[in-house]
Amino acid sequence: MNRSFLTNPYVLVAPGFFLAAFIILWPLLQLGQISLSEVNRFGQLKGFAGLENYVAVFTDPQFLSALARTGIWTFGIVAGTIILSVPVALVLNEDFYGRGLARIIVMLPWAVSLTMTAIVWRWALNGESGMLNSALRGLGLIDQNVQWLAQAATAFPVQIVIGILVSIPFTVTIFLGGLSSIPDDLYEAAKLEGASNWQMFSRITLPLLGPFLNIAVVMNTINVFNSFPIIWATTQGGPANSTDILVTYLYKLGFNFGKLGEASALSLMMFALLLLFTIIYVRLAMRGERA
Repeated sequence: MNRSFLTNPYVLVAPGFFLAAFIILWPLLQLGQISLSEVNRFGQLKGFAGLENYVAVFTDPQFLSALARTGIWTFGIVAGTIILSVPVALVLNEDFYGRGLARIIVMLPWAVSLTMTAIVWRWALNGESGMLNSALRGLGLIDQNVQWLAQAATAFPVQIVIGILVSIPFTVTIFLGGLSSIPDDLYEAAKLEGASNWQMFSRITLPLLGPFLNIAVVMNTINVFNSFPIIWATTQGGPANSTDILVTYLYKLGFNFGKLGEASALSLMMFALLLLFTIIYVRLAMRGERA
C-alpha cells in the first residue's frame, strides 16, 4: 500500500470522524424517527404522525415560557461567569505566596458533582432552617425567614447565581491557560513606555485573550443551555413551572407526561438552536479576528 496514502491527514482522522459521526448521527436519526411518529408512553411507535409533535410543542404555552426563560438563564450565567472569571484569573496568574493553594481552592468546586452541589444549595436556601436565612438574620439584614425557593421572584435569580458560581472554576481554567500563553516581554515593554495597568489590560491582555474568551463563551453556552441538575435538584421547575427551562420541560414531557414524540421533537429543536448559535458565534468571532 502506498505510504503517502497512510500518512494522508484525512486518512488519519477518518476513524475518529466515523466513530464520532456514528455516536452523534445515530441518536439523531432515532430521535428524528420518533419525533415524526405517534408514540405511546412505553416507546412503541404506532405510526407516522408527520409534524404533529412539533406543532404540539410550538403551541404549548409552557414551551414559549421555558424558551424565554432558557434565554435569560443562559445569557445571565454565561455573562456573569465571564465577567467574574476574568479578574479571578488575573489574580491567580500573578506571582504571590500561596498561589498554588489559591488555585486549588478555586478549582475544588469543579471536582464536586453538580447534583451534590445543587442539593447542598437547596439545604442552604431552605426557608425554615437554611444557612442563608440564619446568616442574614444574624447580620440583622432580615427579621423573618425568606422562602428563597418557594416563590418565583427569588427562586430563578438564586438559581442563576448558583449557575454562575459553579461555572467559574472551569472558565478560570480556560483563562489561566490563555494568560500563560501571553509573553511577559509585552508587559515589560509596555511598562517601559509608561502604560498604565488598565492600558496593558485593554490593549494587550484582552485582545490576546480573545480566542480563549470565544472558547469560554461557546463551551459555557452549551453546558448551561443543557444544564439540568441545578434547577431539578432545587425546585424541579417549580413553583408552578416558574423556573422551568427547556431541558427540565423536556424531562417532564418525556418522563412525567409520557409524551415521547413531543420530547423527541423538542430535543431536535434544542440541538438545532445550539448548533445555530455555535455556527453564528464562531463565524462572527473568526470575522472579528481577521479584521
